[in-house]
Amino acid sequence: MKALRAIIFKDIVVEMRNKESVSSMLMFGLLSIVIFNFAFQSSGVDRSFLGPGILWVAFTFAGIIGLNRSLSMELDNDCMQGLLLAPLSRGDLYLAKVASNYAFMMIAELFVLPAFVLFYNLRFDAKIAEIVGVAAVATLGFVAIGTILSMISANTRMKEVMLPIMQIPITVPVIIASVEATGMILRGETDGITFPLAVLGTFSIVYLTASYMVIEYVVEE
Repeated sequence: MKALRAIIFKDIVVEMRNKESVSSMLMFGLLSIVIFNFAFQSSGVDRSFLGPGILWVAFTFAGIIGLNRSLSMELDNDCMQGLLLAPLSRGDLYLAKVASNYAFMMIAELFVLPAFVLFYNLRFDAKIAEIVGVAAVATLGFVAIGTILSMISANTRMKEVMLPIMQIPITVPVIIASVEATGMILRGETDGITFPLAVLGTFSIVYLTASYMVIEYVVEE
């Protein structure tokens, strides 16, 4: 546990110094929200139907940028090799990276969400807190599989391109369930929200468990 906490602390300190991951995710997320707002401003479509998809497009691609950036920092000066030589299990290394990426992505999402509320003329009420809860579960699944995929793509020549190619198809169930749950919350139709939440929880657990089990083989490659 001490090694796990040390890696998380190291990632936080590095991010506080250079602010590369959070700032890149934040700027991309805000830019996506602004562009979609002006694109659909005069369409006359109910924004409670468009909003969830737009929000999760911003979260998804911003998260991919953050995951790509987080691992590229470890590859600089062979820092990943140093971590692999450290006296800790590969599973602890994976969990530490998941925790760091999860924290950074949630911070970016918590800044993007108020901009989404303002641009789409929503009110700051209990619905926003419910959306944050959905994002907390969905982001765990997204980061759990994204961290292992970023380690795999790091060994390829086109690592910046390979991560979204691999991650987007695999995380489609999480994204769809997140969009559905967010839409139900915005429309006030939460009677059937148990199913998308169950999907999010199930896939988050499956992604986390499967990635933890294969991390040993991934780092050896």
